[in-house]
Amino acid sequence: MKFLSPKIKQFLLLLLKLIVVGLAFYFIKKQLSEKELDWNIIWNLFEKPNAVFLFILLLVLTFLNRFLEILKWKNLAQLVEPISIWESTKQVLIGITFGIVTPNGIGEYAGKAWFYPKKEAGKIVFLNAVCNGIQVIYSVVFGIIGTLFINHLHPFIPLKYIGFFFGGIIVLILTVFSIKSIRVKGYSLQTIFNYLNEMPKSIHLKNMALAFLRYVVLVHQYFLLYTLFQVEIPYFTLLAVVASIYLLASSLPNFQAIDFALKGSVAIYLFGFFGVDSWIITLVAALIWLLNLVIPISIGSIFLLLFNPKKRANSNLNQTEL
Repeated sequence: MKFLSPKIKQFLLLLLKLIVVGLAFYFIKKQLSEKELDWNIIWNLFEKPNAVFLFILLLVLTFLNRFLEILKWKNLAQLVEPISIWESTKQVLIGITFGIVTPNGIGEYAGKAWFYPKKEAGKIVFLNAVCNGIQVIYSVVFGIIGTLFINHLHPFIPLKYIGFFFGGIIVLILTVFSIKSIRVKGYSLQTIFNYLNEMPKSIHLKNMALAFLRYVVLVHQYFLLYTLFQVEIPYFTLLAVVASIYLLASSLPNFQAIDFALKGSVAIYLFGFFGVDSWIITLVAALIWLLNLVIPISIGSIFLLLFNPKKRANSNLNQTEL
């Protein structure tokens, strides 16, 4: 790939993402076109005796999902400077807004760094990676457990590929530790490990606890929605499918703006083993996308119009110089 120019590489990467997303939409369209929407699916939501309670609980979990992320960032950002919950809220929501237009939400890093002086940009990017990294670890660990459980019930991955997967993980871990001291432009993996070790354990523990709670909240949003749609699947089986969806969908290149398409297509495939209606799966994926992404981004867009992060960063810089 060295003979390709950066622009060509970017074009090929974008083309790959568009192909993946296009196939995801095609898969959903193909599944839905085979069955007309049964409007009773939606009307039945209002007939369920405890529908109002479940809906209110869903809204509470939606708030908690983002609030826990705000607490996580407040906990980590104090290593640069202490910030209030309100300030953390602005930074998180504006960061999400930046991330919506970039692959896999990487614009979030720039959105948060915008609040701080340029000299702190490296620290902010690193702390944001720590903030997101622990969430990814939980998604991978529980996702693997969920995928193996579903594969045990309904084999869809040959055992040899599972063996290759775990073998690849072992090789990757060994490779990381064998090259951790190799420096590239003055930096190495050992440098990252050193930074992590320098962080107070209390901050690490709080970050891990909040990330775990956020993951629990997220999977139970799905549980409540499928309960509202009267899908009867054993509790742990449903959570296993949701965990597997997040692992498989997150491993594909995507844009957050159409994240529901990828998760929806994977969900249709996995829930298909349990006879769940494709329309219900698609509606749940769309509602999760609306609650967890569209609403926060709408608020973040307002914050972006009302507040000037750059002005705050310059103010902090001036105070430091004084």
